[in-house]
Amino acid sequence: MQWIQLSLNAPRRKTGVLQIVMRNVTGSGKTLAFVIPALEILLKREEKLKKMQVGALIITPTRELALQISEVMGRFLQGFPQFRQILLIGGSNPIEDVTGSGKTLAFVIPALEILLKREEKLKKMQVGALIITPTRELALQISEVMGRFLQGFPQFRQILLIGGSNPIEDVEKFKTQGANILIATPGRLEDMFRRKADGLDLATAVKSLDVLVLDEADRLLDMGFEASLNTILGYLPKQRRTGLFSATQTQELEKLVRAGLRNPVRITVKEKGVAASSVQKTPARLSNYYAICRAEEKFNTLVAFLRQHKHEKQLVFFSTCACVEYFGKALEGLIKNVSIHCIHGKMKHKRNKIFADFRALKSGILVCTDVMARGIDIPEVNWVLQYDPPSSASSFVHRCGRTARIGNQGNALVFLLPMEESYVNFLSINQKCPLQTYPPVKDVVDVLPKLKTMALGDRAMFEKGMKAFVSCVQAYAKHECSLIFRIKDLDFAALARGFALLRLPKMPELRGKTFPDFKQEAIDTDTIRFKDKNREKLRQKRLAELKEKEMPLKRNFIKNKAWSKQKNKKDKKKKKAAKRKLDEESDVDEEDLNELLNDTRLLKKLKKGKISEEDFDKHLSSAGSSHPKRAEANSSDGDGE
Repeated sequence: MQWIQLSLNAPRRKTGVLQIVMRNVTGSGKTLAFVIPALEILLKREEKLKKMQVGALIITPTRELALQISEVMGRFLQGFPQFRQILLIGGSNPIEDVTGSGKTLAFVIPALEILLKREEKLKKMQVGALIITPTRELALQISEVMGRFLQGFPQFRQILLIGGSNPIEDVEKFKTQGANILIATPGRLEDMFRRKADGLDLATAVKSLDVLVLDEADRLLDMGFEASLNTILGYLPKQRRTGLFSATQTQELEKLVRAGLRNPVRITVKEKGVAASSVQKTPARLSNYYAICRAEEKFNTLVAFLRQHKHEKQLVFFSTCACVEYFGKALEGLIKNVSIHCIHGKMKHKRNKIFADFRALKSGILVCTDVMARGIDIPEVNWVLQYDPPSSASSFVHRCGRTARIGNQGNALVFLLPMEESYVNFLSINQKCPLQTYPPVKDVVDVLPKLKTMALGDRAMFEKGMKAFVSCVQAYAKHECSLIFRIKDLDFAALARGFALLRLPKMPELRGKTFPDFKQEAIDTDTIRFKDKNREKLRQKRLAELKEKEMPLKRNFIKNKAWSKQKNKKDKKKKKAAKRKLDEESDVDEEDLNELLNDTRLLKKLKKGKISEEDFDKHLSSAGSSHPKRAEANSSDGDGE
C-alpha cells in the first residue's frame, strides 16, 4: 500500500489530472489500489462535489468486472454517504432502480458516450439519441441535465418536443437548427412524425438512431401511450440500443422487454446495508408514515399538519384534477403566509411556469396529482403527503420518491380511512415498502364551516366542491386494489361532510339511496352568485336565454300503450290527410262519385246473378236520364257519330 501512497503524492500535470499506470500480479488487490486512492482524492477536495458532478470515472473492458468493482466500491461507500456511485454497462437494459437514485445520469452519460464513439459523425438533421418520457415536467428536467453536459460538446444539439407549445414552432425550430438528441413526450413526438406536409421528415432523421431511452417505462404503458409508442417504434431502426428505466417494473413492461429487446440485461440498483437484503424500493433515508383519519376529519388534519410545517417544502397528492382545484383553492384561503401552487394534467400552458416557480422556492406547498409522481426532481422536499392513496401500488413508491433523493433525509405520510388500514400490510408485501404509524396531529381545528362559507360566497367554489366529490367517488371505484378500497363500504355522507358540501350531487353512485347522516344546507343553491362579476353576468344572460327558449310542453306518447300501436295511429292520420288532399285537388264532384259507386254496385250484382242484364240496362238508363251531365255526354256522343 506504500507504493500507492507515493504515487498519490506525485506532482500533478498541467492539466490537473493525476494519471497512475499500474502493473500488478493478478489476485494481488488491484481494485483496492485504485478504489481507496479515488475516495481519498474526493475527500480532500476543497470544493465539495455537487449532486450532478462526477468526481471519479472507472472504465473496465467487461460488464462482469464492472459489477465486481461496483460491489467493492459499494462496501467503502457505506462509510461515506455523501458519495454515490452508478453502474453503466452495455446491452439493452431494463433498469430497476431505487427511486431518487440518479437514473437520469444513467442514460444521459452512456448516450453521449455512444454518440461520441460513432465512426461517421452525425449531420445537422440526423438524430442519434431519442429519450421518451411520460410527462412534460420530466422531459424538461432531462433536457436541463442534458444541456449541462452538452456545454462540453458543442457538436451536438438537442431539441425538446412536449405539449403546451405550438407544434408549428417546434417544426420550424427543427428545420432551422436541426437536432441530434430528441427529448419528447409520446403524444407530441407522434404528431411530429406526421408533419411531413409541413416540411418535416422526422422518419428520415431517425434512421441514424443509435440509442432509444424510455424513461419511467412502466408509466408510459399505464398512461395509455401504448398505441403512440407502437407507432413511434415503427419509424425507428431495428439495430439500436434500447434502455427501459423505472423504479418499478410491471408485468406489461416485462412483456415489452421479452418482445422488444434483443439480448436484454437487467440491472437492479439497491440501497446498501439494510435495504440491500430486503429489496426495498424506497430510499433508506425515507421515513414513511401513515395516519388513520375518519372521512370528515381528514381535511382538518391536513390543514393542522400544514400549519405546523409552514417553513418546510411539501407536496400534497390528490387523486383527481378536480380535487386539486378545489382543495388547492381551499388551502389558499385557510393557510396564510405560505406560497401555495397547484398543478395537474389538465393544465396546458401554466404547468411549466408553476413547476419552475415551485422548484425555486425554499418553502411552500405544491398541491398536485400523479403528474408530479414520476422522476420529477424538486430540491429539498421535506414532506410528501398523500391525501388520497394512489390508484396503483407502484405509484405509491414513486410519490414517496419525491423526497429523500440522492442520499438526503425525507418524510412521507399517507392518510387512510379506518376501513383502509389493511393497505399498510399490502404495501409492505407487494411493494416492499414498510410504513410506521404517525403520532396523532395536535391542535386540529374544524375548518369545514369556513369551507362552506367560501362555497356560499362564490359559486365557483361551490361548483368546484361538487365536481371534486364526484371525481373522488369515481376514482375510488376504479382503484386497482378493489379488495381494500371497496366503493360499497364507502360512507358517502361522511365523505360529503369532509368535502363541506352544501348538498349532495346527482350521480349514479348515489341514485336510490338516502343519507340521513348528511344535513343539507337550507338554501337554494341556484341563488349562489359568482364572485367574478363577469362570470355572474354571463350566467344571468344564459339563464335569461333559457327562459325565452322554453317551449310549451308537447303531448307525450301514452305510456301504457304499445309503441307499435301508436305508430299505426300516426300512419292512419297521414293516410287520411293524403286522401283529403287528393279530394281537394280532384275535379270530380261528389255527385259523380256517388253515381260511380252505384254503377259499381250494380255490376257486382250482375256478376253474382242477383239481377238480369235487362234490369242492369234499365237501371243504367234511368240513372243516365236523371243525371244532366250524363245526358249531355250521351247526346254529344251521338252528334259525334
